[in-house]
Amino acid sequence: MNFKAVKKSALQTLNSLKRSILILISVLLLVSFMISAIPKEFYSKIFTGNNLIDSLIGAIIGSISAGNPINSYIVGGELLSQGIGLIAVTAFILTWVTVGIVQLPAESLMLGKKFAIYRNILSFITAIVVSILTVLILQLF
Repeated sequence: MNFKAVKKSALQTLNSLKRSILILISVLLLVSFMISAIPKEFYSKIFTGNNLIDSLIGAIIGSISAGNPINSYIVGGELLSQGIGLIAVTAFILTWVTVGIVQLPAESLMLGKKFAIYRNILSFITAIVVSILTVLILQLF
């Protein structure tokens, strides 16, 4: 076994990990700021009542807000209690968890810019489609 090569690889891995941790910490701080800076009342003022437009608005806001799944259920419940439609809340939750505009710089650095952009666009479109289909299927039952 070549210990020199192992040592070199270990040092490269450690340096990469240091850079990654700094980026991840900054992204977490930015996400925390975004969550606390936008009041919950803001959301109830911008939804129209039109399912298609509301799903698009919910998806856009969720993409920008970004958060974790546990918090999304709490925020989603609050939005529903304020009279926002289920399609909009579903699109919001899906994009909140799967699309990350705030996290895009870190994701681009870690996984590549092209991959990060394609993944976010695909997740955004899929979230709108899934939110509409979910509510339509629920209405059938």
